[in-house]
Order: sequence, then structure tokens, then C-alpha cells
Amino acid sequence: MKVGIFTVLFSGRPLEETLDYVKQAGCTAVEIGTGGYPGDAHCKPAELLADQSALKAFQAQLTGRDLEISALSCHGNPLHPQAEIAQAHDASFRETVRLAAELGVQNVITFSGCPGDSDGSKFPNWVTCPWPPDYSQILEWQWAEKAAPYWKEAAAFAKDHGVRIAIELHPGFIAYHTESFLRLREIGGDTIGVNFDPSHLFWQGMDPLVCVRELGDAIFHVHAKDTWLDEPNIKRNGVLDTKPYTDEKNRSWIFRTVGYGHGTEFWRALISELRLAGYDGALSIEHEDSILSINEGFTRAAAFLNDSIITEQPGEAWWV
Repeated sequence: MKVGIFTVLFSGRPLEETLDYVKQAGCTAVEIGTGGYPGDAHCKPAELLADQSALKAFQAQLTGRDLEISALSCHGNPLHPQAEIAQAHDASFRETVRLAAELGVQNVITFSGCPGDSDGSKFPNWVTCPWPPDYSQILEWQWAEKAAPYWKEAAAFAKDHGVRIAIELHPGFIAYHTESFLRLREIGGDTIGVNFDPSHLFWQGMDPLVCVRELGDAIFHVHAKDTWLDEPNIKRNGVLDTKPYTDEKNRSWIFRTVGYGHGTEFWRALISELRLAGYDGALSIEHEDSILSINEGFTRAAAFLNDSIITEQPGEAWWV
């Protein structure tokens, strides 16, 4: 297992400077943003696909530092009810898949997307309850008319290019927990897996360790991000919280650097569960901690994870 970093954290720095910095901090893998919500500051797929010399130069920056690309990430909403947004995010996804195939990168990360409540909608409509019955009708329409047609074809496209789709289970989109992901996988087949990010599961009341056992080999990639649950605020207002992430004192939960929401015991248990599930890829640090600075949060996370990973494989048992 490797410690990695989602490099959009350093979008303000040139790629070469970013790679040197993360290498020095103890990372051996990088996840690179290629469009959608993360942006493409370090990697513009259309430009690299059109210029083989630029593509080779891009690869050389990584191989020269012994860094592996764990994933290309274009988190977007290809089901957005505004056609121009949906089309832009879909185009980014397809360019990213093509680039991943060229680079020999196995994983492309994105969101499942969220439609509106009808063809005339302007904004997404995330359904979280079955009643009044309008909501159940909206949800079934979203899956049957939007999600199923799109993901059946998109999964086939990725499979044709030898690339896996890692869906990040994220509230606000149709696949946000174990059950909704499995429904999506029934549509797209085993080309569709999960970018496992425990931070989004914690505040929903899920147990990431249980989820790892349930998802098993459907886990294609892992984000290392923590969540602090503010129990007094949860007892006042529950976990559905629309206050800004910077209103830390009043929110029910906030994202934290690994180890600042759940300690070493949890993270070592998670690493063990991932190993038992057959996962041996990157733990990609995604820093969205509004209390710690970028550099402080990242370096502490890298040190914490490197200390938590058992790098050598178990040897022969002493009693054999």
C-alpha cells in the first residue's frame, strides 16, 4: 500500500514543484485532477492527447521521480439538468478515460451525478426521503431515465479503453452510500467501482470498516480524509448541515486531516480491512481541513499514514 496525494491541493504551484514537494514529504503516488470540479491545473487531457511530445514530457516528470499515478480525477456531474454543464463534464470524463488509457493509468475517478426532478429542471435534486410520494417518483425517474442510460454507455466506453471508473460516494449525487452504489454497479457492471472516502461516510452514520467488507474488490481507489463529528451540534440539529464549511464552531461536522477526527486505532483498522479486501493501492490524501493550513495538514497526514502502513509483507509464521 502506498501513501499518495490528490495534487489539486497544490493547484497554485507548478506541477514539477508540486511533485518534488510531495515526494520529499513521503508520497509515492499522485492523483491528478483533469477537469470537472477539481480543475485541470496540472493536467489538460485534450492538450496531451493532441501532442505526443507533451505527453511524453508529462510522463517523464513522474517517472523521473519514481512517482506512480494512482488515478486521474474529473469529479463532475454528467447528469446535470443544465445541458451545457452535463456535456462539459461528460467531455472531461471521456478525455480523461482516453488519457488514462494512453498513460496506462487504471483508475478514473468521478461522481455518479445527480439529475433534476424533470427534463425542465435547472438544478440537481438530491432525494433523501420517500415521502411525500413526489420524492419517490422523482428518484425512480432519475434512475430509469437518466442514470441507467448514461452509466450503461459510459461504463462500456471505459471498458473499451481498459479503464476502471471509481465512483466517489458523495452526498448530493445518486450514488452516495453502499446500497445506491450497488444499484449503479448493476447498471454498469464491474467496470464501475468505488473511490472509497471514509469522510463522507462518517457523518452519514455509516461505519467505514463495515462498508469495506461489503464493497470488497469493488474498491478501486481510496481517499485519505477524516471527519470530526461535533456531538453537541449533532444533538441540536442532526447531521444534515448547510452552513459553510468555514463555520466550524456551529457545524455538526467538518472535514479534518487524517487522525484529527478519528485516531490511529481507526486508521490502522481501516488499512487492515482494505488489505483483507485485497486492496493494495494508494491512500490518496485529500486535504479539506479548514483549521489546519495546506502545508501543515498535508505533511501531518503523510507522516501519519506512513507510520500507520506496514510496508513489508507478512513472513512465514514462526510455528510452521
